[in-house]
Amino acid sequence: MQLPTRRAQKLKIDPEADEPLYLTQDGLDRLRQKLERIEKVDLPQAIADVTETGQFGDFSENAEYQEAKGRMRRAHDQITSIKERLKKIVVIDKTVLHQSVQLGSTVVLEQADGKQKTFEIVGPQETDPLRGRLSFKSPLGAKLMNRTVGETVSVTMGVNEVNYKIVQIA
Repeated sequence: MQLPTRRAQKLKIDPEADEPLYLTQDGLDRLRQKLERIEKVDLPQAIADVTETGQFGDFSENAEYQEAKGRMRRAHDQITSIKERLKKIVVIDKTVLHQSVQLGSTVVLEQADGKQKTFEIVGPQETDPLRGRLSFKSPLGAKLMNRTVGETVSVTMGVNEVNYKIVQIA
């Protein structure tokens, strides 16, 4: 039996849906914890709220009931979404040392003025440049992939072009 697709679901179609989802082991653990919290805490609470507010009477004009139903639907949608993502996850192996920049590599870059920056190359789901986590799909991350120590990469940031030299790969 095929379930009907809502208009909102059709709009959420992701062109990169078939691509693997690259996560570190920490990211995978956080995702599993989120799924467990939703399944064991949020969803039962939402179901209890729907049951309780359903006893207030007329469903069409019962705002509390409509809100509780919305929370229950969101919890179910989140569970489905996380379970689908878990099927596509590829864990980034940080234990393998590479001579070139790969997923999971920690890269030390040096700018022309001598300032050094350290970035960990991760998947798009875990990107946080302020904490030194750079996506391999970002402009800088894409240019760094498969490069080795001593190579220089140029990245255009706004109107400026910034050159980085790869100092170390760990």
